Amino acid sequence: MIRALYTAASGMTAQQMNLDNIANNLANSSTTGFQQRRVAFSDMLYQSTTAPGSAATSQTTNASGLQVGLGVRPTSTETIQTQGDFNTTGSPLDMAISGGGFFQILLPNGQTGYSRAGSFRPDAQGVVVTSDGNPLQPSITIPPDATNVTIGNDGTVSVTQPGTTTASQVGQIQLATFVNPGGLNSVGNNLFLATTASGDPIIGNPGGAEGIGTIQQGVLEESNVSVVDQFVQMIVAQRSYESNSRVVKAADEMLQQLNQLSQ
Repeated sequence: MIRALYTAASGMTAQQMNLDNIANNLANSSTTGFQQRRVAFSDMLYQSTTAPGSAATSQTTNASGLQVGLGVRPTSTETIQTQGDFNTTGSPLDMAISGGGFFQILLPNGQTGYSRAGSFRPDAQGVVVTSDGNPLQPSITIPPDATNVTIGNDGTVSVTQPGTTTASQVGQIQLATFVNPGGLNSVGNNLFLATTASGDPIIGNPGGAEGIGTIQQGVLEESNVSVVDQFVQMIVAQRSYESNSRVVKAADEMLQQLNQLSQ
């Protein structure tokens, strides 16, 4: 009976983490470039009274055995790599990636962060940076007298300046892809860091190498969170938590009856 208490408690703990993850998804349902996460679970150890395949007699074996599981545990939070909806802003330095890939962002500590959020602005020197002031890599500088900024699907950045009728190229946006993007480390501020699980970044021009998407100018990628789906998952998590709590209550009542027998 004590085993049932701990097994049900593990289910309640797992669903509590599941609800925490759902809450984070819902909180970021309006975050540009956010990709929702899903909690993955696995069963825990099994107590074997009779092992499958063990000898039943000198000539026969047990076909299935007798095993009782000891609960569940969360194993990982998987990033759902699906395309979010596009929102047209008209801002020349707002960009969305149509397909796979990440923008490369130079962080203050010298590391390179990776992001799907394409809301960029020029700083005081004209360098294209994020809202936190971290520059896009490779670095691109917009001339202060530029009258028009054009970003092609292949990532070429061109500007038109006073006194000229033709556009001149001032930079080339490059995107990064990973063999296992689910292995990236989320560090907040719409940024990921590469890990040994994700592998090294594969750098290329938009639309060039296989798996690298194209750039859409004047557009932002919205979060890929489906609010309706998350509410459904929240109800499922709540009902699962409630079911496990009832198991705890039932085990407690059975233990109580055992205690009364000894009185």
